[in-house]
Amino acid sequence: MMDQWLIAVLCLAFLMILASVRLFLGPTGPDRVIAVDAVNTLTIAAMILLGVVYQEVIFVDVAIVYGLLSFVATLYVAKYIGGEL
Repeated sequence: MMDQWLIAVLCLAFLMILASVRLFLGPTGPDRVIAVDAVNTLTIAAMILLGVVYQEVIFVDVAIVYGLLSFVATLYVAKYIGGEL
């Protein structure tokens, strides 16, 4: 049972690598911001899956805080790119 969750986490890690490629090769700034946001979202999903695998609630708590910080950072960068800061 545990192996299927770990395989799901490995799939998410592979998707993070693909998004990181877009992060480094992205032609524009907004492409890079979207890639960072995608990596952050996949990281949150991986934390929640690891919380299920290890039956620890702390992973979910950390994922919630990380999601909030990621959201605020994305808003700040979007305002900066939009020229409002």
